[in-house]
Amino acid sequence: MILKTAECVTPKHPDKMADNISDSILDYFLKKDENSRVAIETLGGHKKIYICGEVTSKGDYEKSEIENIVKNIYENVENIEINIIKQSPEIAKGVDTGGAGDQGIMVGYACFDNEENIPQELYLARNLCKFIYKKYKFDGKTQITINQNKEIQSIVCSFQNVKTEILEKEVKNWYKIENNKDYINKLYINPCGDWNIGGFDADTGLTGRKIAVDNYGPQVEIGGGAFSGKDYTKVDRSGAYKARQIALYFLKDAKEFVKVKIAYSIGIKYPVMISLNIDGENIDLENIDNILYKKIIEDCSVENIIKDLKLKNAIYKSTATWGHFGNKKFTWENIDSF
Repeated sequence: MILKTAECVTPKHPDKMADNISDSILDYFLKKDENSRVAIETLGGHKKIYICGEVTSKGDYEKSEIENIVKNIYENVENIEINIIKQSPEIAKGVDTGGAGDQGIMVGYACFDNEENIPQELYLARNLCKFIYKKYKFDGKTQITINQNKEIQSIVCSFQNVKTEILEKEVKNWYKIENNKDYINKLYINPCGDWNIGGFDADTGLTGRKIAVDNYGPQVEIGGGAFSGKDYTKVDRSGAYKARQIALYFLKDAKEFVKVKIAYSIGIKYPVMISLNIDGENIDLENIDNILYKKIIEDCSVENIIKDLKLKNAIYKSTATWGHFGNKKFTWENIDSF
């Protein structure tokens, strides 16, 4: 039997709180200056938050305003350290001419598993996590394993401040709503017992540590780095968004899935590689349609990605909760602009 597993975490998980802070700070600078260059990391835990990174912006920041962003996300904070400097001039030189803000390989993926076009195991784990979080807005995790027929084999669910017997009822209720039948497989609810301390008060959190949750789960490889806290010149983020849009575009030609990979060199405008895989077969784009291939290369220039996907808007806090793909309100989920 072939099994696939994915997890999801709530916005109150410490790593997601760190993502939320980093992306909120990114939005803060973009509202002041849409051309801001931002790379912010957040480390938090046990009433302390440390913010470190590089920002170049016409909008100067007020320390108190950054502190207020943190307090709105983590109200128990007692100490906030901020260490922000300007972007390295060597990096800025390449980006100023329209080049990529870093090297890397970005992966885009789309499939027919569900209406969000993401792997079914991730879709189910996220769906359950949202269902529980809607009523119990605490730190929590879900994890779902499915078989080759996409049937659920096991469910793991741990939530702060929710008694095990209540949480079990909620999970079974979700399953019945989704499948119109009672759940009969393996169920692991608060496996270590009830717990009441969560978020930064229980554990440290770090920007970018839930990278598989942010992408497509563990079954799809990750080529680039984390997303949160990085502006649109960082192709870790913008290139991955474009790769997703391209994968969605070619899904019409697939039976099951599409995988796209885009590679960049720091300081260079156009990608050094674009590969397309449909249903496990590598496709030579240039041989299929030379005009389309040239269009894709042009569309994947850093400046065109920024323009086409409207990435100068302060939209990033909304990406820091339930993953970056499968949400139809994000511009990269829309193929009409491709």
